Amino acid sequence: MGRRDFFEQEKKRKMVTIFAVAVVLSVVAFVTIFVMYSKSLNDEAEANLLALTQEDENVVSNEELQEASYSGDKTIENSNATNETIEVELEKTVQNTTVVTPESKEPVSQVVKEEKKEEKKSAEQPTKEVQKEQEQEPAKELAFQAPVVGEITKDFAMETLVYSETLDEWCTHSGIDIKADKAAVVIASESGKVESIKNDPRYGLTVIISHGNGFKTMYSNLLTAEFVKEGEEVEKGQTIATVGETASFEIADDTHLHFEMYKDGEAVNPTIYFK
Repeated sequence: MGRRDFFEQEKKRKMVTIFAVAVVLSVVAFVTIFVMYSKSLNDEAEANLLALTQEDENVVSNEELQEASYSGDKTIENSNATNETIEVELEKTVQNTTVVTPESKEPVSQVVKEEKKEEKKSAEQPTKEVQKEQEQEPAKELAFQAPVVGEITKDFAMETLVYSETLDEWCTHSGIDIKADKAAVVIASESGKVESIKNDPRYGLTVIISHGNGFKTMYSNLLTAEFVKEGEEVEKGQTIATVGETASFEIADDTHLHFEMYKDGEAVNPTIYFK
């Protein structure tokens, strides 16, 4: 065998091998594609079958719901009609019936109305009696006393004028000044409620007490007011403050308590009410 023949045979063997490999690969690819396609068809068929089954169930459920709703509506309509019939009949019966009591010989409706009137009268009567008692109750008699022991150095003067050493002029004086030592005890002139405790620019530290019947008392030029607090109920003679020198418009005067009294919002002479 020549060298040329040897190469030709080798060439043929290679070609046969390549062809065989190509055939095998083609067969494998075909089988793989066929298997995948078959699986895809099966999955699609199962999905379609499941969808059809769910649609059938939904259709059945909707039909059942519609039937149930229709039955319920009919039941409600029948019930409403029955209730309306009963109410109409009952109203007719009440309107056409006039029961007469053996004692009053009057229809029941008339008796009920009269009983309600009597109840209303009995309910209103105590209220009117209470109001009447309150109107007849006498007002509390107030007996004021001097809030501090001492001499009155400046009188009440709303219609006349008094001289002010601090202001160096003649002016009105809406209260009385009672001379007292610094830190002297100040008491409540009458029982009442502490309305306010404040530092006034002119009057200094001031306590105001409301006593009722339109009366209020004002204690000014104080040193301290720590014995009471706003809103507190105080008794007549109870300690409420101490005398100081905090009133700027009377700073040139001797140490004293500036005391004012008001009746229905108008300043009055406190000495008239001292007892």
